[in-house]
Amino acid sequence: MWFLKKTVLDDRAIRSSEDAFVDRLFERAPHLGAPLLLAGAPRAFVDLNRSPEELDPALIADLRKVVHNPRVASGLGVVPRVVSNGRPIYRGKIMLDEVNARIARYWRPYHDKLQVLLDDARHQFGRAILVDCHSMPREAIESARGSGHRPDVVLGDRFGAAASSEIVDVIESAFASAGLRVTRNVPFAGAYIAQQYGRPTRGQHVIQVEIDRGLYMDETQITPNRNFTALRRVIIGVMEEIVPLGRPEVRLAAE
Repeated sequence: MWFLKKTVLDDRAIRSSEDAFVDRLFERAPHLGAPLLLAGAPRAFVDLNRSPEELDPALIADLRKVVHNPRVASGLGVVPRVVSNGRPIYRGKIMLDEVNARIARYWRPYHDKLQVLLDDARHQFGRAILVDCHSMPREAIESARGSGHRPDVVLGDRFGAAASSEIVDVIESAFASAGLRVTRNVPFAGAYIAQQYGRPTRGQHVIQVEIDRGLYMDETQITPNRNFTALRRVIIGVMEEIVPLGRPEVRLAAE
């Protein structure tokens, strides 16, 4: 609640960058045999898909060490300065101690747990497959109309660096067989999580999944739309095909 008092945005605008309802789309994963790790804080507060070193000097008042990259420059560091359409979150700057507290309380426990889950999977099954689930605003995917059709799902494997193509092929086929239009790496190739944890040569694969928000929610009101239940059923079917990839009895032809 105190965060809402600190921001200059209203209750809806502050949520415009979050992956609203994605947890509900994928909530059946544990029932199908896959662990589900949820973010404990909204992206506007702290972004778990950024490095803790991605600190924004335009936002943090007493910052000495600066990391230069396009995400930080655009206001989308580990503690974002803006939400969608470049709208500022704060009236002025915030202190580094506050940023470090957010990282310590939310970012580090999430990533510590994520590494434990990956290590456990590799130890038990010989490989770990992380499906990193997100949503994308409809306006952000206009540039991905390579064939004249807007994609429903974008899979990001950092152009093959984060996951083996055979695994990505199976995941793409699962979404496509469910009737969804799928593209790879454009406009989302995978951010920090894919870059940090995707180590296919070590049996650790990461595939970022971005789902068009317009398929299941009203982006203005931030509420599920009438198609939500139907898409949730589709996602359950996709998970039923994907989850067996992590089991030891499932082997891919190219492995």
